[in-house]
Amino acid sequence: MSSQNIIIYKFAGLYQIFKELGADLTFNITFEDREDFLNERVKNLNNYIIISNKKYSHIRNQFVLDNLPINLFKLIEKINIEFLKLQFNSQSEVKVNNYTIDLNSREMLIKNTKLKLTEKEINTIIYLSKSENPVNVDELQENVWSYQSDIETHTVETHIYRLRKKILKTFNDNNFITSEKNGYQIK
Repeated sequence: MSSQNIIIYKFAGLYQIFKELGADLTFNITFEDREDFLNERVKNLNNYIIISNKKYSHIRNQFVLDNLPINLFKLIEKINIEFLKLQFNSQSEVKVNNYTIDLNSREMLIKNTKLKLTEKEINTIIYLSKSENPVNVDELQENVWSYQSDIETHTVETHIYRLRKKILKTFNDNNFITSEKNGYQIK
């Protein structure tokens, strides 16, 4: 069974074409004409595209096919490109606690609030979030900044201080990165 799912929404003519092609396509193809059924269907799907002939602003992963006629091979190529975009976007998001880190835009988000981050800040957050235990300054210097641990520097402390300040100012979250006796931690 293919992991790529196409849901044709309120576009019966296109569904009939895909149904006739059936075995020649590598997608799972279904048809929906009711929004409640559509919402129920996509609940358990990870890799899906909804194709319709007009834009529905409340529907995610939508591909609008409103420029007809279209060559069938071009259509399949466009669908494959949409699946690649979906895959790229899903790999660019990292969940850390209640926040989403968007690696492409270098933003930390929660609800409608966004915070721009530097690459080092993102790397620091991701490194800390993957550790079960507090991470000491030497380990961060070595693994995030690529400094040797015997060099005397306050780079890590300064960056963590500034990062915590930015997070506090934007999200009013004083406990995102905590200082423990053995280092820094995201719980």
